[in-house]
Amino acid sequence: MRASGTFTVEAFTPVDPPLDTGVETAASVAVVRMEKVFVGEVAGRSTTVFTYAMDHVAESGGYVAMESFEGALAGRAGTFNFSHSASTLGADRSDESFTIIPSSGTGELAGISGGGGITVDADGTHRIWFDYRLPE
Repeated sequence: MRASGTFTVEAFTPVDPPLDTGVETAASVAVVRMEKVFVGEVAGRSTTVFTYAMDHVAESGGYVAMESFEGALAGRAGTFNFSHSASTLGADRSDESFTIIPSSGTGELAGISGGGGITVDADGTHRIWFDYRLPE
């Protein structure tokens, strides 16, 4: 099954104190807590732990994120976790990974598994989709 929608980032809050990795690199590492709101076949909200390394001069970096989602996929309500990561060079994304965390689903989403993806349109619209399976 597939469910898609759009989302907005409602909060982007740096973790305080900042992360000290103990290793200095050309791309500084930061951790933030994000809050998102989803509309469409993916409807609800999430809280995200977002870790990234970014070289602001070269406009390149990468991130790893773990999200806790509460809402509905195609009208089925519940919660679950999903992870995603990507590398970036300017506006280009590569090396993307997107996974629904096994055994994390509750409610009508209990037993959910699968993957999905995120894209960002030229106008800044953030799109998300889940390709998922539920037990019968």
